[in-house]
Amino acid sequence: MRSRDDRTVVAILAVPRVFALDVGIAAQVFGRHPGYRVAVYGDHGLDAADIRPTRSLSDLCYADIVVVPGYENPQLPIPGEYLEALRISVGRGARVVAVCTGVFALAAGGILNGRSATTHWRHTDELRSMYPEVDVVENRLFVEDGAILTSAGTGAGMDACLHVIQSDFGTTVADDVAKDVAFSSVRGANEQRFTDVLTPTRASLYATREWVIENIGSPITVQRMADHSLLSRRTFIRRFVSETGVPPMHWVARQRVLGARRLLEASDWSVERIASATGFGTAANFRTIFRRETGVTPSAYRKAHATADAA
Repeated sequence: MRSRDDRTVVAILAVPRVFALDVGIAAQVFGRHPGYRVAVYGDHGLDAADIRPTRSLSDLCYADIVVVPGYENPQLPIPGEYLEALRISVGRGARVVAVCTGVFALAAGGILNGRSATTHWRHTDELRSMYPEVDVVENRLFVEDGAILTSAGTGAGMDACLHVIQSDFGTTVADDVAKDVAFSSVRGANEQRFTDVLTPTRASLYATREWVIENIGSPITVQRMADHSLLSRRTFIRRFVSETGVPPMHWVARQRVLGARRLLEASDWSVERIASATGFGTAANFRTIFRRETGVTPSAYRKAHATADAA
């Protein structure tokens, strides 16, 4: 349900034992964009961590987006009225973002039955044991299953919130919000939560990934990346997958799509020019891959997300 000024209503649910940091992060990220109206919802008699709701629990059903922050002792039950409010919100079509252990509230309400979800790595076994109906995914920043997003921890919760902003307003806007909160640019759900800690810092492939982004319009091959990293092709592939969670050329394709999205949003360049600048080669190849990755054509994406300057 839109607010009176046509902004998207974001409800941050202050569950018992809530982590104040998780509440603050969601409020900070969504509050940075004027398209959202953000408030904390809950039972006024259950103040926790100095978090005092400004909206009642009964109003939760009118929210467009519901954020469930993490909370202490997730094995302990959440009051039934909170679970029922969540079920009603989901039934009405609200999007839900669960941060860290907030996923346990969704699972307790039966909302995640038959769905994929993730949580902080310390709690994945606990989640799997308590709620066997949930398909628990490990080592991912966040998991999106329909309108439900679950994140691996507090930092990943910020990634999930930025992902929602990206889907609502585009990559450029999400990047601007990330800069405002001094966070890295938008990361995808399939990126790993952490890299191989046995890989020495000096052997990190970060510099090679930066080189790829700087040269995204030129032909990029696995061998060129391996040569840049001063590693053999086989060793490079193994370390790249360890650091990013995906094969090298899959990652390159994502960067090309991400670059194309930014150009479609912020420039009036033709499809042919964008295809060349982002390394897709032909416009036909660009259209095919872009639609496969985003579900829409470049023209439709531009129409939906072009900034005022570009328009």
